[in-house]
Amino acid sequence: MTYVISQPCVDLKDRACVDECPVDCIYEGKRMLYIHPDECVDCGACEPVCPVEAIFYEDDVPEEWKDYYDANVKFFDDLGSPGGAAKMGEIDKDADFVAALPPQNQDH
Repeated sequence: MTYVISQPCVDLKDRACVDECPVDCIYEGKRMLYIHPDECVDCGACEPVCPVEAIFYEDDVPEEWKDYYDANVKFFDDLGSPGGAAKMGEIDKDADFVAALPPQNQDH
């Protein structure tokens, strides 16, 4: 794993990182985006373009969002390595941890 998408992306899914990723390794789940741990080449292009600062290098994920490391890994447990997100479109699932969260990042 190299980069991790965390809580600010849940229920928001701004796709600036997807457009910036040169290897197409950022996949879209129902509630957030996920970086494939085996397809990411650690280039870092996604991190600075994220408007909500949801992307961190794995060693820099804030303590309160450490569970998102496992969420990014587990999202791909049954998908394997599809070899590119663009051909997949939105995947009708999330990591269990994310699916169980109450609504996030909503302006009320």
